[in-house]
Amino acid sequence: MAVPVGSGGMSDAPLLPRISDYAALHARSRPDAIALTLGPQRVSYAALNAEVDALAKALLAADVGKGDRVATLQAPCPDFFIAYLATVSIGAIWLGLNPRYRLMELERTVRDAQPRVLLARAELGGRGYAGEIAALAGLPGVERTACWGANPPGTLPMADFLARGEGIDAATLNAARSACGGDDPCLMVYTSGSTGEPKGALLTHAQIVEFCRIQNRLWPTEPLSVQNFLPINHIGCVVDLGTPCLLAGGTIHFMEQFDAAEALRMVETERLTLWGSVPSVLALIMALPAFERTDFSSVQLIVWEGAAMPDDLLERLLRIGPPLATNYGMTETTSAITILQPTRDRELLLRSSGRATPGVDIRIADAADNALPDGEPGEVQTRSALNTPGYWNRPEATAAAFTADGYFRTGDIAVRGADGHVRIVGRLKEMYKSGGYNVYPREVEMAIEAHPAVSLAAVVPVADPLWQEVGVAFVLPNPGMALAADELDRWCRERLANYKCPKRFEITTDIPLLPIGKVDRVALKARASASS
Repeated sequence: MAVPVGSGGMSDAPLLPRISDYAALHARSRPDAIALTLGPQRVSYAALNAEVDALAKALLAADVGKGDRVATLQAPCPDFFIAYLATVSIGAIWLGLNPRYRLMELERTVRDAQPRVLLARAELGGRGYAGEIAALAGLPGVERTACWGANPPGTLPMADFLARGEGIDAATLNAARSACGGDDPCLMVYTSGSTGEPKGALLTHAQIVEFCRIQNRLWPTEPLSVQNFLPINHIGCVVDLGTPCLLAGGTIHFMEQFDAAEALRMVETERLTLWGSVPSVLALIMALPAFERTDFSSVQLIVWEGAAMPDDLLERLLRIGPPLATNYGMTETTSAITILQPTRDRELLLRSSGRATPGVDIRIADAADNALPDGEPGEVQTRSALNTPGYWNRPEATAAAFTADGYFRTGDIAVRGADGHVRIVGRLKEMYKSGGYNVYPREVEMAIEAHPAVSLAAVVPVADPLWQEVGVAFVLPNPGMALAADELDRWCRERLANYKCPKRFEITTDIPLLPIGKVDRVALKARASASS
């Protein structure tokens, strides 16, 4: 039986200057309410605030100041969230490092960000990181490294690092906090390198707080109780799930390593009120025999992000009972550009990513940045106070990301209807040309996923001597259902123009995913090319 979480919460939290202020707010008003969990571990708001203060003092003792970077190598767990809040509370910029990364990837990020302090865990999921931590600790700019658990040579045990902060008095801590917040950058998230060199997108206190307040108003639950197993270097973990829950005074239930059966079990045991993930992860959970027996009575809202929901999965989610919602966004726009409010309208859920997030101006533009009329596909461009102030040490990349009149170029292709609803149809860099025609993979994938035996589809291009490029479709069947390539070919030809139909279908039980759960299109392109 789960330990009860605190009652209450705030779907419309007050406006405070720093993200970390909300930990202190709830520690005063609801000190015993549970803020964070990991298995049997329960962290109250009073304890959370005390641990944030202790680590913030330790960072000040390590000479971390406003604008300095603090990197954290951790799993999604209470320690990571405390490090995030402590760092931003004193004006420093927090950076998450993904434990799934290999040394080259970790070094590339740390060399670019040059954090003054590295906080790390020497073992995660059975993998030791002593070698990686030692290598990172020796990079330019890294002055101190402290570790949870075992500490490799040259690093401090976390207890010793915290002890050094005991000499920092409350006045010094308060002075550091009073000097930061608002429009100061506080979070750096490195965008995916699948289409180029990763860049550190900066986000501010004001942007993150405002987005979270909007999301909590449009997606209200009372209390807010969410599950979080996303990697800490991703905006989904920190901004979409973690910080909105903090603002609402809710409970974040962490899972260090995703396990479909455990994720499903936690719906019942932790009485989640907001449940969801990306569609590919939900497909894994819904394939479990226990799914149909799970008690979803606590769930007030089901959400998904990152991709469109296949028709068959949507039907099963609708049968659970609560309303559903989705959004569309990216790191550089502080998450959601559009939000679909809770609904049970099947067509909206299938075809729409919602309307513009309040305060966000969207235009659908052609290649010359001219606005297109409703109904015509073009690039989503967005202008708002939520757009990143820029990429870390990348002025040229920052300038290239914006139009002359200040719109951020998303690289996504969408169609906006007369009612304002936006439907994403693909990415500029995913689009390929077959016989001179533009093909948007998502449109083809949606047609394939409409087949009753299909769970998930991913379409990638390969070179073709006649047509320049043709599509290869990787298709994941529903459990226990059979599929044949010729059947899918006929299905597509009945629904799509000839040039859009994949020239090859591969029925598979394994579609590779990125750490966030999205389809790894780079890996699929390599697989498709190798088998051509």
